[in-house]
Amino acid sequence: MRLDKYLKVSRLIKRRTVAGEACAGGRVSVNGRRAKASYDVKIGDVIEIRFGERLLSVEVLSVAEHVGKNEAPALYREQSSKGNSL
Repeated sequence: MRLDKYLKVSRLIKRRTVAGEACAGGRVSVNGRRAKASYDVKIGDVIEIRFGERLLSVEVLSVAEHVGKNEAPALYREQSSKGNSL
Protein backbone atom coordinates (compact mmCIF):
# COMPACT_ATOMS: atom_id res chain seq x y z
CA MET A 1 0.00 0.00 0.00
CA ARG A 2 1.23 3.51 -0.80
CA LEU A 3 2.55 5.51 2.16
CA ASP A 4 0.10 8.39 1.70
CA LYS A 5 -2.85 5.98 1.65
CA TYR A 6 -1.55 4.08 4.71
CA LEU A 7 -1.25 7.33 6.68
CA LYS A 8 -4.87 8.14 5.82
CA VAL A 9 -6.30 4.64 6.42
CA SER A 10 -4.49 4.36 9.76
CA ARG A 11 -5.74 7.86 10.63
CA LEU A 12 -2.26 9.09 11.49
CA ILE A 13 -3.02 11.93 9.06
CA LYS A 14 -6.59 13.01 8.36
CA ARG A 15 -6.52 13.32 4.55
CA ARG A 16 -4.53 11.58 1.82
CA THR A 17 -3.65 14.88 0.13
CA VAL A 18 -2.26 16.21 3.41
CA ALA A 19 -0.25 12.98 3.80
CA GLY A 20 1.15 13.45 0.28
CA GLU A 21 2.11 17.05 1.07
CA ALA A 22 3.83 15.94 4.29
CA CYS A 23 5.87 13.39 2.32
CA ALA A 24 6.75 15.95 -0.37
CA GLY A 25 7.77 18.40 2.35
CA GLY A 26 10.22 15.91 3.87
CA ARG A 27 8.29 15.55 7.14
CA VAL A 28 7.82 11.77 6.79
CA SER A 29 10.55 9.15 6.95
CA VAL A 30 10.44 5.35 6.83
CA ASN A 31 13.18 3.29 8.46
CA GLY A 32 15.30 6.42 8.94
CA ARG A 33 15.10 7.63 5.31
CA ARG A 34 12.86 10.32 3.87
CA ALA A 35 10.05 8.70 1.93
CA LYS A 36 7.93 9.69 -1.03
CA ALA A 37 4.15 9.28 -0.97
CA SER A 38 4.50 6.36 -3.39
CA TYR A 39 6.66 4.30 -0.99
CA ASP A 40 5.25 0.77 -0.58
CA VAL A 41 4.54 0.27 3.14
CA LYS A 42 5.39 -3.16 4.58
CA ILE A 43 4.82 -4.78 7.96
CA GLY A 44 7.72 -3.96 10.26
CA ASP A 45 8.46 -0.53 8.73
CA VAL A 46 9.03 2.30 11.20
CA ILE A 47 7.34 5.52 10.08
CA GLU A 48 8.30 8.86 11.63
CA ILE A 49 6.14 11.94 11.11
CA ARG A 50 7.07 15.45 12.20
CA PHE A 51 4.14 17.56 13.41
CA GLY A 52 5.82 20.90 14.13
CA GLU A 53 8.08 20.25 17.12
CA ARG A 54 6.52 16.84 17.84
CA LEU A 55 7.92 13.66 16.31
CA LEU A 56 5.57 10.67 16.08
CA SER A 57 7.20 7.29 15.50
CA VAL A 58 5.12 4.19 14.76
CA GLU A 59 5.85 0.60 13.75
CA VAL A 60 3.58 -0.89 11.06
CA LEU A 61 1.82 -4.00 12.43
CA SER A 62 -0.69 -4.53 9.65
CA VAL A 63 -1.65 -3.17 6.22
CA ALA A 64 -5.34 -3.08 5.27
CA GLU A 65 -7.26 -1.30 2.51
CA HIS A 66 -10.24 -0.35 4.69
CA VAL A 67 -10.64 -0.28 8.46
CA GLY A 68 -13.15 1.30 10.80
CA LYS A 69 -12.28 4.18 13.06
CA ASN A 70 -12.04 1.91 16.10
CA GLU A 71 -9.76 -0.61 14.35
CA ALA A 72 -7.31 1.95 12.89
CA PRO A 73 -4.98 2.01 15.95
CA ALA A 74 -4.46 -1.76 15.55
CA LEU A 75 -2.55 -1.09 12.30
CA TYR A 76 0.45 0.37 14.13
CA ARG A 77 2.27 0.54 17.48
CA GLU A 78 3.54 3.87 18.72
CA GLN A 79 7.26 3.90 19.48
CA SER A 80 8.98 6.00 22.12
CA SER A 81 10.17 9.33 20.77
CA LYS A 82 13.80 9.36 19.66
CA GLY A 83 14.24 13.15 19.45
CA ASN A 84 15.09 15.05 16.28
CA SER A 85 16.08 12.37 13.79
CA LEU A 86 14.58 13.99 10.65
